[in-house]
Amino acid sequence: MGKGYFLSKPLALAGIVAAVGAAATIIALSVVYSKEKAKNKHLPVVATERIDSFVPVYTTPSTPKEPWQGHRLPGNVKPINYHVTLWPRLEPNSDGLYIFTGNCTVIFKCITATDLILIHSNKLNLKKFGDHHVKLTGLNGAPNPSIKTTWLEPPTTFLVIQLNSPLKAGGTYELFTDFDGELSNDMGGFYRSEYEENGVKKVVATTQMQPTDARKAFPCFDEPVMKAVFHITLIHPPNTVALSNSLSSDPESIKVEGQDLLKTSFDPTEIMSPYLLAFVVCEFAFIKAPKDEDVLVRIWARKKAIEEGQGNYALEKTGSVLAFLENYYNSSYPLKKSDQIALPDFSAGAMENWGLITYKETSLLYNPKMSSNGDKEEVAKVISHELAHMWFGNLVTMKWWNDLWLNEGFATYVSYLGVDYAEPTWTMKDLIIPNEILNAMAVDAMASSHPLSAREEDIMRPEQISQLFDSITYSKGAAVLRMLSYFITEEVFSKGLHTYLEEFKFSTTVYQDLWKHLQMAVHEAGIQLPDTIEVIMNRWILQMGFPVVTINTQTGQISQEHFLLDPESVVETPSEFNYEWIVPVTWMKTGGDEQMYWLVDKEGTNTNMKIGSNEWLVANINMKGFFRVNYDSQNWENLIAKLDSDHKDIPVINRAQIIDDAFNLARAKIVNTTLALRTTQFLDKEVEYMPWEIASRNLNYFTLMFDRSEVYGPMTAYIKKQVTPLFNYFKNITDTWKKIPERHTDQYNQVNAISMACSSGVEGCQELVTGWFREWMANPVNNQIHPNLRSTVYCSALAAGTMEEWDFAWTMYRNATVASEAEKLMWALSCTKEPWLLNKYLQYCLDPEKIRKQDAASNIVNIANNPIGQPLVWDFVRSNWKHMINYGAFSLGGLINGVTKRFSSEFEYKQLLQFKEENEAQLGSATMAVQQALERTQTNMKWVNLNKKPVLDWFISETTSPK
Repeated sequence: MGKGYFLSKPLALAGIVAAVGAAATIIALSVVYSKEKAKNKHLPVVATERIDSFVPVYTTPSTPKEPWQGHRLPGNVKPINYHVTLWPRLEPNSDGLYIFTGNCTVIFKCITATDLILIHSNKLNLKKFGDHHVKLTGLNGAPNPSIKTTWLEPPTTFLVIQLNSPLKAGGTYELFTDFDGELSNDMGGFYRSEYEENGVKKVVATTQMQPTDARKAFPCFDEPVMKAVFHITLIHPPNTVALSNSLSSDPESIKVEGQDLLKTSFDPTEIMSPYLLAFVVCEFAFIKAPKDEDVLVRIWARKKAIEEGQGNYALEKTGSVLAFLENYYNSSYPLKKSDQIALPDFSAGAMENWGLITYKETSLLYNPKMSSNGDKEEVAKVISHELAHMWFGNLVTMKWWNDLWLNEGFATYVSYLGVDYAEPTWTMKDLIIPNEILNAMAVDAMASSHPLSAREEDIMRPEQISQLFDSITYSKGAAVLRMLSYFITEEVFSKGLHTYLEEFKFSTTVYQDLWKHLQMAVHEAGIQLPDTIEVIMNRWILQMGFPVVTINTQTGQISQEHFLLDPESVVETPSEFNYEWIVPVTWMKTGGDEQMYWLVDKEGTNTNMKIGSNEWLVANINMKGFFRVNYDSQNWENLIAKLDSDHKDIPVINRAQIIDDAFNLARAKIVNTTLALRTTQFLDKEVEYMPWEIASRNLNYFTLMFDRSEVYGPMTAYIKKQVTPLFNYFKNITDTWKKIPERHTDQYNQVNAISMACSSGVEGCQELVTGWFREWMANPVNNQIHPNLRSTVYCSALAAGTMEEWDFAWTMYRNATVASEAEKLMWALSCTKEPWLLNKYLQYCLDPEKIRKQDAASNIVNIANNPIGQPLVWDFVRSNWKHMINYGAFSLGGLINGVTKRFSSEFEYKQLLQFKEENEAQLGSATMAVQQALERTQTNMKWVNLNKKPVLDWFISETTSPK
């Protein structure tokens, strides 16, 4: 599944703009702070020396007294196939509710004799047959079982069926249910999505089953291991089309309850897990690949979107990515068709339903006139991610959700390979570093992180499963698989995948099965490793965190230790490996080639790493390994000197890595913060995207910590000094902004240049962007701002503007017919400096008529990114939390993370602690995020107290003395 919500690259790059000139309003808001502080004065003082002991992220539940009080199926029966008929109503009934009716027949085999059947059923009204909710029939001569009682167990979403006598082991039985449910707008199970076309409201009936919502569509054995064949029939209005995982026959005209309807029956699916099932009833149009293709490929969307060609790019790249994956896996695409459909309302980025992939509109549709290069990359990347799942995840599936990383980490990694094949000029294999790896490191450097692979018994409840859909699972999973692929070679990695898929197709696995097949490929290729794949990789997946590798270039000594942003924090998650890793350390030194060293213990020695006084050494070439690097002070000085004198001698990725490692090592008190800041001094000569992007992110942390203090002015002056040459560089190569750079990453860096220049007050920048925006306001039907630049231009203009600009942007948002353009305007609306406008916008976030449910959480985080909006959002979230947890489609963990990332005071810590205590039973999937926010806040408090003065002195020195 694609990630829950994200900021597209241009939106993220524009983020710093909203912080400009906020001081006056912040002073006004200090009144609110004072009142809140008085209200919370009874709370205890928080010690800042260490992190309070946290409740473990995963807690093993006590053994239930009865089987139906647990959250796992007992495994005494196994489904063979389902016959499901569903009739969604696309108009409300007399009570104003949208409903669906249906029935389900599941044929199952009894594995062990039992007088108890548990099957999942959630929020379904089951019809009774006499005294019971089911009809149970014996097949192949077996007698019909006698039912004692049936009931629904809401806490565990089980339909419980108790029998008077046991089913016979090896026997086959048929269970029939008749039911109805609400086709709600909560974006889970079988739900409805709405949009407007030619002034008429249209309703789509669609699905999102992962991870535990197939049970909301029909009674089923809703666990990944319970694979079966599904026969789906949909009844729907004559003006609609019905889609599911398989191809269908021509619809049959029928009359039901006096209505003329269509009945569409679908071919039986392959053997698959229930969470991969999908069905859609809609009035969409489609485009398809040429008839001579072996696989039917279709792109579905709103008719207007298809007419405008918004599906053309997806159709073009689907064929390229499928061809790549078939070659990469050495395995043919497993199905006869690949439908991909863009939904107006969808809670995730996309979902890998086998043969019918569902997408958020911004993840599938691309309009060259309105969409940026970042939008284009996102479409290609999400398509590649979901198609990678067709084999890895769908054909072969993890046994249980504790190994979710195996699905999502793999698909994330391979998505970059697929896009690199489809768009070879984009350098996508490099972009995995800022997009995934560094994001994962930021979370995994906290004491409240978690291992990639959890114990099965620790992941039982739906909310525990939902918590796993995070950056560790996706991004760290991708990072460690990328590292593995590098040190055994991509060719050998691919061969191991092929035999793995062949052995386990249509079945389920655990991670050890993958290690086994990769080890076979390594052995066949004759590759020498310091230990087996299993021994090496288990250290990366069974314990949280990653190491910092310290290299002494004067002695050749090399060592490792667990890297924590707050080294005083207490790690509650135990590790059988004592936080040691088997680390593949690549390195090079002045004028040399890349070399490799395996650090297999806590310490080691490699005399080849010794350098002379004027030489330099850099390790973790192109960031192939998932670790940070520290050096002796002499090598740090030599690296900084080399960056200043001739930065191009160091590979571009490692220039970015040096910056990121230094800033994070400084946050962990391993090096001085001023050393980290010195790694940015060469940027006035740098024009490549990666170093600027990483520097911008790290300096943004300083903005978060200091934009309410006296450090902000000198810091902004330093950024202005460094970014002015970059702004002028892009001004020159674009002929004074008339053209767009050719290279993909240059297009990103042009946005960086304008965003940082405007936010730091570079002469001419603000006038440039506000002028463009004013021209658009004067002629709304002719927007001449290039799509790449719109996010940062809109945000800058609204930050500098008044209600007039905000109202114009709101009108343009409401009228937008291209989802990516609407997303840019939504972002920009959060950039205003007017608190009353931000408060109004916050209220809109809980009104689905104004802001779609799928966008509400990310929009609230956008407002919190604005220093003026952050305290407003925190009040709003606390006041509306109980409503938010029931609102549907909220990524609660992402919401908490985004709202609290600026927290850096004792007062804010106490507020967060109070929020946790008041909502302990209602944190749900945000439980882990709240723990991480508490830890991050204390880390920020310590960092600010330690670094405020030296940072202020350094910025003043850099901006007042000539270089």
